[in-house]
Amino acid sequence: MTPMTPHVLVFSTLGHGSNEEARIRELTAAFSPTLFPFDRSKKRRMFGKLLGEIRRTRPDVLVMEGTGLAGGLACLASRFLFGTKYVVSSGDAVGPWVGQIVRVLGPVFGLYERLLCRFAAGFIGWTPYLAGRALTFGTKRVMTAAGWAPFVRSSESRDQDRRRTREAYGIPQDAIVAGMIGSLAWNRRFRYCYGQELVSAAHLVKRENVVFLIVGDGTGKAHLERQAAGLPAGRVIFTGRKPQEQLPEFYAAMDVASLPQSVDKVGSFRYTTKLPEYLAFGLPVVTGTIPLAYDLDGGWLWRLPGHAPWDPAYATAFAELLDRLTLDELESKRHAVPQSMELFDRQKQAARTTDFLHDLIATASRK
Repeated sequence: MTPMTPHVLVFSTLGHGSNEEARIRELTAAFSPTLFPFDRSKKRRMFGKLLGEIRRTRPDVLVMEGTGLAGGLACLASRFLFGTKYVVSSGDAVGPWVGQIVRVLGPVFGLYERLLCRFAAGFIGWTPYLAGRALTFGTKRVMTAAGWAPFVRSSESRDQDRRRTREAYGIPQDAIVAGMIGSLAWNRRFRYCYGQELVSAAHLVKRENVVFLIVGDGTGKAHLERQAAGLPAGRVIFTGRKPQEQLPEFYAAMDVASLPQSVDKVGSFRYTTKLPEYLAFGLPVVTGTIPLAYDLDGGWLWRLPGHAPWDPAYATAFAELLDRLTLDELESKRHAVPQSMELFDRQKQAARTTDFLHDLIATASRK
């Protein structure tokens, strides 16, 4: 008799149709999971609907991608009301991340994070640092699934995209382009968003053939545009938000990728989703002195000083790096970018997740 496939219910607190929902569906695909379409604009309603779905279907395991409060409280409630085993997949240290935005809420969400981990049957960290954090908070079973690039790397198509995108935005073919792709969400406390380190470096760099490319949108874009006012035309280029299928065109146009993270309890735990995408396009990476900059360094990155990307020392070092960068050094860094990394292999991550959930469910059923 063929054993029944376990019933796995998955959802993402980032919302239905999000990249994070796609991630958890891919990781759990072997179970043909049931997807709960979480609507993050109706969080209170989602709490009740999700709890009702759990009560009605009684899944063998509930898997939550993200750590949003409504979803996390539903996980905790189902654990105590129905004995539901739940697994959390997360890419952030919740308490410090919230505290970085609103300081007084940091301890509150820190307690929430501890409770969420303490009563979870398992934890899937986007980095081994987050997996270790969950162990410290009491989760008994953890693993790492670092994410992957959703693009196929082709040198021929990359060269074509490089020429076409540079022509479209008036970027000289021989220019050195330092860029980033991401959400430009403004942090009022630190007066910073992704991309500001590029604008700050643009004010300091002396070399004429350097262009800074910022792909993304958000509340910080207007701040960056004001900061870039007065710079030579074409020094900083803002493209706005681009659909995911067009992102390869902009990766191809870059020579150096910016991966700004603070050296603290927020940035030090991260890889960020963009790292495997940068590597898939053979881009050397500029970042700070965070753990990944040592643990993953194979000669393809530069580490900048400063406690955060909004530290003046960081922007100064970035500008100095670009001023002295030779084509030989750039080519050497590019050559050091690995063709593939097992850490960011999608199939292997999915296989490990399948084994992890099978073992977790089997252990739970024996109790």
